[in-house]
Amino acid sequence: MYKVFVNDKPLFLTNKVEKETDFQLFLLESVDIEQLIIKMYQNKIQKANLYFPDEKAILKKLKEKIPVVKAGGGLVYNQKGEVLFIKRNGKWDLPKGGKDKGEKMQETAMREVEEETGVNGLIVTKKLQKTYHVFQRNGKYKLKVTHWFEMKTNFKGKTNPQKEEGIKKAVWLNQEEIKEAMNNSYENIKLLFVEENML
Repeated sequence: MYKVFVNDKPLFLTNKVEKETDFQLFLLESVDIEQLIIKMYQNKIQKANLYFPDEKAILKKLKEKIPVVKAGGGLVYNQKGEVLFIKRNGKWDLPKGGKDKGEKMQETAMREVEEETGVNGLIVTKKLQKTYHVFQRNGKYKLKVTHWFEMKTNFKGKTNPQKEEGIKKAVWLNQEEIKEAMNNSYENIKLLFVEENML
């Protein structure tokens, strides 16, 4: 099962039909995906299941209905075990961004962390899960698939938030501060921390 966030509301891609649920059910084969997304943005639908019988083909099927943008991002630890966060649009987020042509995902993630925060000397320690969310650009809805990587760095300098990308802060947060930051973050970011047993 995949979890896609639309305006921070969950849209589950599933091959099971469950009775007695407060999720609205739509058939992926026949759904007007744009209308469903608009209703989620308008708060007319809070959570939904998109059903398709073949679990292996479910994501491919969704990608046929909505343009896909690939991105790479980093969950970066310093020597103290603190995590690198950015603040953009009034919310806490992790550094990430779109893949350039010819780049490997890992290269994208490292480049974006450096560009958005000024932190360098990054070493990828493991690949994390992918997250999925829908965003709007130039009046069109797109599915962003973000490939996440855990990274470590010995960087000790001053961070340099990328102002032209709307980033107001790039800071290191400890365990307690992360829990606090999650109250003002995105659902797909929270998933990463749940997966890493940090929440």
